[in-house]
Amino acid sequence: MAVVVVTDSSASLPTGLAEELGIDVVPLHVLVDDRALREGVDTCDIDYASATVTTSAASPGELRAAYERALERSGSDGVVAVHISRQLSATWEAGRQAIRDMDATGRVRLVDSLSAGLGTGLPALAAARRAASGAALDIVYDTAVAAAARGRAFIVVNRTEQLRRGGRLSSAAAFFGSELVTKPILQMVDGRLELREKARTRSKAFAKLIAAAVDAAGEDGAALAVQHLGAPEAAALLTDQLAELIPGIHELIATEFGPTLAVHLGPGAVGVLVMPGGCGT
Repeated sequence: MAVVVVTDSSASLPTGLAEELGIDVVPLHVLVDDRALREGVDTCDIDYASATVTTSAASPGELRAAYERALERSGSDGVVAVHISRQLSATWEAGRQAIRDMDATGRVRLVDSLSAGLGTGLPALAAARRAASGAALDIVYDTAVAAAARGRAFIVVNRTEQLRRGGRLSSAAAFFGSELVTKPILQMVDGRLELREKARTRSKAFAKLIAAAVDAAGEDGAALAVQHLGAPEAAALLTDQLAELIPGIHELIATEFGPTLAVHLGPGAVGVLVMPGGCGT
């Protein structure tokens, strides 16, 4: 058989790509009024600007069931579970509890992606491609860890209010003062979402976002992902500009943020994930 890769729905992997590589995706949850919606499974109109909408992690029980199915499917070759940063979600900790509960230490390896969205999805993708080549558990795990360490994520949001309200942004947000006259550019640092710099206008914020992504990509090729929430035209323009400026793009994925991230980022958010060296073929 082969090592099986598991991730969570925040990874934003296109369904067809996840299915092609046999990646199991565990739903996270969006809480709307009295309903708990499973991301990627249940559908509902969500007001992403509402202060009453929130999110929750996958439970240890849900993750244990997913890991057990994956381990069986692997023929005991093992499982690598790549999850959203533990600084942003309780999912990683729930995964650790699940592994203890099923007494699978050593057979199920847990990876903190140090990121979210396709910042989680690309390391899972890299691991799954290595697994598909017949690599052993240790190698698949090391591939995911290395890919997570290489990834660089940058995001422009219209307002940081939702991030601060949900505790996903550090207190350094005070640095920006009034957001009525600034547009914040955020970045992932060691699994935390931090403020990188500010711009007076959205167009200037995108220029800074592009410059950061180009610098992170280097000159030896990279995988690239662009995500957005309700801003398809801005995302398309950004994608075209990055494709022109970054040499040797190995892979480019463009998609919307899923609900569990959209709740915290708010309408109009646009993000770029750069992985120097790519994420395998």
